[in-house]
Amino acid sequence: MDELPPTKAGYKKPVNNFSSDLKDGEAYAYLLNVLAPEHCSPTTLDSKDPTERAKLVLDHAERMNCKRYLSPKDIVEGSSNLNLAFVAQIFHERNGLSTDNKKISYAEMMTEDVQTSREERCYRLWINSLGIATYVNNVFEDVRNGWILLEVLDKVSPGSVHWKHASKPPIKMPFRKVENCNQIIRIGKQLKFSLVNVAGNDFVQGNKKLILAFLWQLMRFNILQLLKNLRSHSQGKEMTDADILKWANKKVKSTGRASHMDSFKDKSLSEWYFHS
Repeated sequence: MDELPPTKAGYKKPVNNFSSDLKDGEAYAYLLNVLAPEHCSPTTLDSKDPTERAKLVLDHAERMNCKRYLSPKDIVEGSSNLNLAFVAQIFHERNGLSTDNKKISYAEMMTEDVQTSREERCYRLWINSLGIATYVNNVFEDVRNGWILLEVLDKVSPGSVHWKHASKPPIKMPFRKVENCNQIIRIGKQLKFSLVNVAGNDFVQGNKKLILAFLWQLMRFNILQLLKNLRSHSQGKEMTDADILKWANKKVKSTGRASHMDSFKDKSLSEWYFHS
């Protein structure tokens, strides 16, 4: 996980992991103030108690329509799996792809350029949070040689990239960039992404619409993998769908809320994960 840009977030401490570096809740507070300033509260950073700050962070995230699947205790105790899933959920929610009617109305009022710029920023933050070797400054420009997307794919689906067939920047020959991007498309198809009539050269040419469509599917895949890889603390085994539902409902209940999911066909859950 990369350090938040100090000039934008005001947070100067590096965040190198999803456990001890997030325990005090300060990084979350700064991050949410950057991503959703309209929901920020000055009391979050003013709080001296880590548990109280963690609670305020979750309140902030909830106002962004992030479902509360972890507790303040999980943050303070440094649960890396739950923190990782929470970070992915935060960045997922800020992609402007929610089915919330108010958000749709707002999105419809924005010009296409503004909406595209907003999505680019959210994907950039997500990619940089993965801790890959290359830092992304501008998604549309930086992915055109294919290298960064190969790094991301290797991060979210380890072993999927054939590095012997990849060219590392600086890449002078255009066909090497196309080769990198063609491998990206092949891996995407293996991961069951919808890539009809999409070619590697579309990325090389900087086709914003197709780049955003690919990144949406890539982040959705990452989020689902994060949740499926959560381990049972009692037995150390991979959670089944039933285990995940039981865990999620328990977490929601612990916050005093009445919300309950009966299956992965639950309407609110499907809206959060699968709207595209």
